[in-house]
Amino acid sequence: MTTEQQVLDRIERARRRAPKVREERVTLAHGAGGKASQTLIDDVFVTAFRNPALEALGDGAVVGVGVDGPRVVMTTDSFVVSPVFFPGGDIGDLAVNGTVNDLAVSGARPLHLSAAFILEEGFPVADLRRIAGSMAAAAERAGVAVVTGDTKVVQRGKGDGCYITTAGVGVLERQDALGPAEVRPGDAVLVSGPIGEHGVTVMLARGELDLAADLESDTAPLHEPIAGLLDAVPGGVRMMRDATRGGVATVLNEIAVGAGVSIVVDEAAVPVRGPVAGACELLGIDPLYVACEGRFVAVVAGDRADAALAALRAHPSGAEAALVGRVVADPPGLVLLKTAFGGTRIVDLLVGDPLPRIC
Repeated sequence: MTTEQQVLDRIERARRRAPKVREERVTLAHGAGGKASQTLIDDVFVTAFRNPALEALGDGAVVGVGVDGPRVVMTTDSFVVSPVFFPGGDIGDLAVNGTVNDLAVSGARPLHLSAAFILEEGFPVADLRRIAGSMAAAAERAGVAVVTGDTKVVQRGKGDGCYITTAGVGVLERQDALGPAEVRPGDAVLVSGPIGEHGVTVMLARGELDLAADLESDTAPLHEPIAGLLDAVPGGVRMMRDATRGGVATVLNEIAVGAGVSIVVDEAAVPVRGPVAGACELLGIDPLYVACEGRFVAVVAGDRADAALAALRAHPSGAEAALVGRVVADPPGLVLLKTAFGGTRIVDLLVGDPLPRIC
């Protein structure tokens, strides 16, 4: 047995073991979207709430309404970004766009949102008005309404200004089956635009680093380019995910493990703008792991890749969409990156959190 095969076998044995949280207390890594997050979710929450809709662990849960009623998608998300205002957006439009996008990548047309606010005593009312205004504008752009919500205030020092939790409901109007079970060898992997801009923008906005770059967050609703993609290649889209916490690398790992396939990515094909690449290089961060808030990954049938790419590029937000990789059969459950130097390396899930609180 070769050394490479021994390594692959060890990885497979580790993945077959039931996840178990070994820490006695929650750490920041448990909220980073990597291995620690997945272990916490599987060991604590899936174990406690186990049901078929939850176990899919998608961006949203598909549920039925009555016997002959419509199929709807439900999703929920919390936003704790710091600072709450950053170039290109704020926590308000981030919350709306993030929830709309979770519904859209699940194949649903977004309809209604709820919004719950956790406010710290002393938070400026003027800032709260600005955030609410951003949410209203984002909801109008996405064609949704914020129809219910809640507000709580905690003592000074017991929070961090403003946290927002949103939930969303959308309706499935197409018959497309989307999910890891649909992914198969030969499929193409697309990214809807340059990656990493949100995470790097927020990191620089904190002012903790002596770096400057002409960057804005990519926060944006994705329902329109996704609808255009689904219309252009009916039955040809296997699954989609928006690349938020953990970035594109985490999404690709989730797809590979869920589908039992391998994904081979061409590093040179991954769209990364110069300022993002430069900042990541200085900080020793791989752009593949940096969060986006207006980009998604789509797996499409290999023979429909050109049509899918053209459909994405027809929308302004997808003008720089790219085909970045292919799905292959082996080794199952792994993401492999063909580097610019001609080598190949494994792109695994992160254990820690290089960029805390970016969404």
